Amino acid sequence: MPSRRNTLTAGLAAAAALPGGVTLAQAPATQAPATPAPAAPAGPALPYRPHSIRTPDGLTLAAYEYGNPQGPAILFLHGYAQAALCWDRQTRDPALARDFRMVALDLRGHGMSDKPVGNEHYRNSKLWADDVKAVIDQLQLARPTLVGWSYAGRLMGDYVAEYGTGAIGAMNWVAATSSTAETSRYGRALRHLGPMGSPDPATAIAATIAFLRDCFEVQPSANDFEVMLSFNMMVPRHVRIGLGGRPITFEGRLRTVDVPVLVTHGVLDKVSDITMGRHTAALIPGSRLSEFPFIGHAPFWEDAPRFNRELAELVRSARR
Repeated sequence: MPSRRNTLTAGLAAAAALPGGVTLAQAPATQAPATPAPAAPAGPALPYRPHSIRTPDGLTLAAYEYGNPQGPAILFLHGYAQAALCWDRQTRDPALARDFRMVALDLRGHGMSDKPVGNEHYRNSKLWADDVKAVIDQLQLARPTLVGWSYAGRLMGDYVAEYGTGAIGAMNWVAATSSTAETSRYGRALRHLGPMGSPDPATAIAATIAFLRDCFEVQPSANDFEVMLSFNMMVPRHVRIGLGGRPITFEGRLRTVDVPVLVTHGVLDKVSDITMGRHTAALIPGSRLSEFPFIGHAPFWEDAPRFNRELAELVRSARR
């Protein structure tokens, strides 16, 4: 039986063998430099122009620009626990992309934007107004049309209350919150918000799935739902909790809005009842209410062709 030392030596020699049977001991002291590895192939071109927005309180927000840089501007603001990706059926629409400069924002605490810890980052109305203003100013959006879905009604109201309408051209309230005075203006889906902030991951995920299902009367495909659930779960628990408990104080200011306003609302909305849209339209002088029958909380997704057509009409009527 060979000795342990001989066995180890033989094993090391075999492990050190180079191609062609040459061992490390027999190899020349110097060798030609190895051929560099080929460079990794370039990734696909992004379908948007990325922007980083710096807020007055020091956060960085992610924004995505689509369409015609010379066209009238549209700024899309998403809802609670969502992301800029929810506007996919608008930002990728060929007709809108041909005519308009479209910017979709990940709100603070959402998507790829900063997510600071502490309720003080989410319950101050001026911070939200400042975020909207920062996007408009830093991207030099000329009198953009603000399009706000659901929770983003608060952002639009905060912005108008703080800065007025001088820098915007029009507004589209999409199933958007304009009042907290009447609980009857909210739908059954709000029962999921508490469990969505649970410290138990399984509970939070199950509640998020149920909430997303209630956002649609016309349900998304399995693939689209997976994407939506993924960006919903990018919103951490402290942000979900921080977004709650903020009163609305801008209702009176909406009575002085002097730009074209479209209020878009699904009649079968389970998150924000149709009475919320009717309330918003009654508050804002000269606004137009567009009710979508057989549609839920996401008319921009559930009936994108009609939504996009009406949005284009609004943008063309915007104050310049």
